[in-house]
Amino acid sequence: MTSGSKPERRLRLAAPQLQARSRLSTQLTRFVLVGGVAAVVDYSSYQGLLAAGLWVHLAKALGFIAGTTTAYLINRRWTFQGRGGRGEFASVMALYGITFVVQVGMNAAMLALLPPIRGEITCAFVVAQGTATCINFIVQRTVIFRN
Repeated sequence: MTSGSKPERRLRLAAPQLQARSRLSTQLTRFVLVGGVAAVVDYSSYQGLLAAGLWVHLAKALGFIAGTTTAYLINRRWTFQGRGGRGEFASVMALYGITFVVQVGMNAAMLALLPPIRGEITCAFVVAQGTATCINFIVQRTVIFRN
């Protein structure tokens, strides 16, 4: 076969797509791992503050800040290889401001809707965390750290 054969051409054309998929897969895996660590920080802070007698919504807000700070610091370097700088930081803070409102609001809504049962705090946390995580990954990958 010649160097310009159809199978070789297809492989050359497919290579960028395979690289993009591999990169997406790597970023998603890292984002989920970092998210797990950040969720533990968030949830343990939340539970600790509740145990200390803090108002549930303030405890959730402070837990979110602790978890989000953890996620940002690790994701910026490891998941997305961000360059840093004021613009990137400002964009992430704006995103986190939006997801803060979404997450604390979702948590409050779930607590209002759920009957008073064992595990209601955890259930509300999981729904709110999942929603914010999806928003964060999509916006960080497609808007903030696109490179």
